[in-house]
Amino acid sequence: MTELKHIIPFMIPIIAMVMGISMAMLAIMMDYRKKRIMLELLHKERMLMLERGLEVPPLPPELFEQGRKASRICGPATILRRGLLFLLVGVAVGGALVFNEDLASAVWAGIPVAIGVAYLISYLIEVNRPAVNAN
Repeated sequence: MTELKHIIPFMIPIIAMVMGISMAMLAIMMDYRKKRIMLELLHKERMLMLERGLEVPPLPPELFEQGRKASRICGPATILRRGLLFLLVGVAVGGALVFNEDLASAVWAGIPVAIGVAYLISYLIEVNRPAVNAN
């Protein structure tokens, strides 16, 4: 057992890396499987419509988007939520560093605070922007 004590600290990062990579691979595999099943179901539905002589509707444009482009579009509520989250995390980290360390290390909490303020400014610009007509 004494021989294993010096090996265990080296095994922790190796196991963490292997688990992290395997979780990413699993997520990619599950996403691919979901897309494949959805396309198979869509194909079967369209083939049945053709067999019965019904008019087949055009394919939805979301089907041809690459990656998660649609989920990157966020509204004002999401921008506000992100801004408040970054701002409050930065304030909490800064307060904890001031109480436990010194003021010099608390300066690093300014990074999430700045990101949060940038999001909040973006939210204010987005809310006050006039609506654009799509005509």
